[in-house]
Amino acid sequence: MSPFAIFDWFARWLVTSVFGLDVESHLGASIHFFFYDVPKVMSLLLVISFAVGVLQTWLQPEHVKRWLGGRKTIFGNILAACVGIVTPFCSCSAVPLFIGFLKGGVPLGVTFSYLISAPMVNEVAVALLWGLFGFKVTAIYVGFGVALAVLGGFVISLLRLEKWVEPFIWQIQAGNLEDDGSQPQMALEERIRLGWASSREIFASVWPYIVVGIGVGAGIHGYVPAELIVRWAGPQNPFAVPIAVILGVPLYANVAGVLPITEALVGKGLPLGTVLSFTMAVTALSLPEMVILRKVLRPQLLAVFIAIMTAGIIGVGYLFNTLMT
Repeated sequence: MSPFAIFDWFARWLVTSVFGLDVESHLGASIHFFFYDVPKVMSLLLVISFAVGVLQTWLQPEHVKRWLGGRKTIFGNILAACVGIVTPFCSCSAVPLFIGFLKGGVPLGVTFSYLISAPMVNEVAVALLWGLFGFKVTAIYVGFGVALAVLGGFVISLLRLEKWVEPFIWQIQAGNLEDDGSQPQMALEERIRLGWASSREIFASVWPYIVVGIGVGAGIHGYVPAELIVRWAGPQNPFAVPIAVILGVPLYANVAGVLPITEALVGKGLPLGTVLSFTMAVTALSLPEMVILRKVLRPQLLAVFIAIMTAGIIGVGYLFNTLMT
């Protein structure tokens, strides 16, 4: 029995007993979608963000700088991509830490691995994906996201593009890297308290996006004809993945608002790889993120980053579609 069966029962009871509707009707399907997904996603978000919040008590920014500093091999890219999983989930909040890593002496390619991973693969994405699509899809998405972050950063390392970072970054002294890394030992009870506080903070910041995203998804699920969506972006269109990526780049939304819409589109017959490519483009190549990055990167490096990410996300979309068929 699914652990979320109680939410399905509750949503069906609301539709049939409270609203007096058929679950298969347009409005009934929309209401069921909304009241099933909201408690399911919220509960998973609280649990997973609490676990990550506890983990973050062992992960201090200065320690991360020290671990990543000087690591120019692919191991540094792997470590940075993994760090991105448990740090800020919004691309615009990840950028300041990206700048701090550069100022602190972390190699450029390693820093890019962090920047790619942080908005795409994080506790919010894992909670939502697990709740909406199950463990298998979540594991594949996380694997592809980390691989894209590692390879993207490694390619930038090989190209040696440091000359295209704005000069003022290199002129700033690396701060606090001489810190010996010692810190008072924290009791488990304190770590749990901080983890719960982090979970509440994340929940408070993203729940409106989740509710709005699920609301939009509910409307798509109940009212948008599946045939219309599949005709333009279904598996028969070989260009659906790059079109989805191109459409996603100018938009900005965090993963909490995008994934519920992704679920509705998949339910209408779109290939999962196509809609997840759209999601990756929105979260990792958003226009606001590019504007912020332009303050520290010259246009040439920004163009290389966008090209690598666009090619990688398109490749991931096609691979995902192939694996899930």
